[in-house]
Amino acid sequence: MAETKKTIYQLSVDDVLSKVSATKDGLSTKQVSDRRAEFGPNQLVAQKRTTILQKFLAQFKDLMIIILIIAAIIAGIAGEHIDAIIIIAVVILNAIFGVFQESKAENAIDSLKEMSAPMATVLRDGQTQSVKSEDIVPGDIVLLEAGDVVPADLRLIEANSLKIEEAALTGESVPVDKAVATIEDSDLPLGDRNNLAFMNSNVTTGRGLGVVVYTGMNTEVGKIAHMLNTADEQTTPLQENLTQLGKMLTWLILIIAVITFVVGLLRGSETVLNMLLTAISLAVAAIPEGLPAIVTVTLALGTQQMARHNALIRKLPAVETLGSTDIICSDKTGTLTQNKMTVEKVFLDGQLTDSDQISIDLNNQLAQIMILNNDTKFQPDGLVGDPTETALVQYYLNSELPVNEFIAEHERLAEIPFDSERKLMSTFNKYPDGSIQMNMKGAPDQLLKRVTKIVDNGQVRNITDNDIKKIQDTNHSLATSALRVLAFAYKPVADVPTELTSEAQENEMILLD
Repeated sequence: MAETKKTIYQLSVDDVLSKVSATKDGLSTKQVSDRRAEFGPNQLVAQKRTTILQKFLAQFKDLMIIILIIAAIIAGIAGEHIDAIIIIAVVILNAIFGVFQESKAENAIDSLKEMSAPMATVLRDGQTQSVKSEDIVPGDIVLLEAGDVVPADLRLIEANSLKIEEAALTGESVPVDKAVATIEDSDLPLGDRNNLAFMNSNVTTGRGLGVVVYTGMNTEVGKIAHMLNTADEQTTPLQENLTQLGKMLTWLILIIAVITFVVGLLRGSETVLNMLLTAISLAVAAIPEGLPAIVTVTLALGTQQMARHNALIRKLPAVETLGSTDIICSDKTGTLTQNKMTVEKVFLDGQLTDSDQISIDLNNQLAQIMILNNDTKFQPDGLVGDPTETALVQYYLNSELPVNEFIAEHERLAEIPFDSERKLMSTFNKYPDGSIQMNMKGAPDQLLKRVTKIVDNGQVRNITDNDIKKIQDTNHSLATSALRVLAFAYKPVADVPTELTSEAQENEMILLD
């Protein structure tokens, strides 16, 4: 386990299995127990949670609060007991209120974490088992399917049309095609290490098998968690301003108190003790004991306002920091956006139309191909799969069409999976009348190379150069508008061919226009 991450993807599958002392049949129960004792749970270690007492004491770190405490002590010594009690009461109530707000936010965050208990499918003792992700250990063989969350950093040993979305780690919204082959290049960025699967990334399509090489804080996500845990806590603009105000008030009050004391003595009308008490009383009166409470209440109101918009603020001063922010540098995918796509426009019968302006019907050939040539999975909490494919299915689900039933009625007999080189995917579906149709979708420039006919107003005819030019121009126009473009084609077949290769089957297609 001493190998660095940069070399894991350069090792062959057999070498990686040897390094982690594992086989493709998985670990034994005893090996799992020993490794759990050695490596600990597969969890990201968060910062040690502060106790209520620690939260309470942390409220007294601000300079203004310290000045108020000193003022209360001085007032008490000077006999101004009512002032001292009032100041101490304000300080304590302010601290209690701050602790309450921070604890409420932490409890809400903890509730969100407990809502899901991730599970993983592993091979142990040669048997498939479902275990908690935290029980995963190095050397475990993990099975991956669409919809799974990768439980640890894996070296893939099998990959069948496997795509994994790594937006949370790399910021790239497009799922990455995964492979098994050893990579020779060194020092590759994470996004190019396509024979690895990283903890907390999401399987969108396909199936795979991987051996766990790193768990917990040793994973790539664990590195990020460590950096966050060890980052220095910086003061907010409000805290800096209050500190400056406290310093300025301290010096100003001291100067005024000293001047009052000296002038009183020079006039000779008061004793030294009386002038000292007068100067102290003046100093205490000049301190704005209500300011910390006002600031805390104002920030608390801000946190409640943001909570109504589903934004949790862990620490009160962060509210003011957000208000002082001019520029936010943020990853777009999954942060500012939902990492979801929608169908925007449809090019049909030679016309480009907004998607909400066309008639939606499952009897339409385009609708059938969009749904049948698709690996989206239906799960209780929504659709799972490649964002582009889920957008196609969701387009018809939005119209409350029986998409799931339609798929069940059109059995997929075979497929030629998508790959990044040819940028196409083909499926062979059996229709209720017994006929078999080959359905294809993919990049327009690649798909056009494989069509010989086109559907024109419901009639099939030979495709012409003018047809191709019009489609290419439309593709270019949509692409320059930051839209992802797909083309669809089909052809009837007598039976599922024995040779399922692109070269043998993906030709003489009929383009939907």
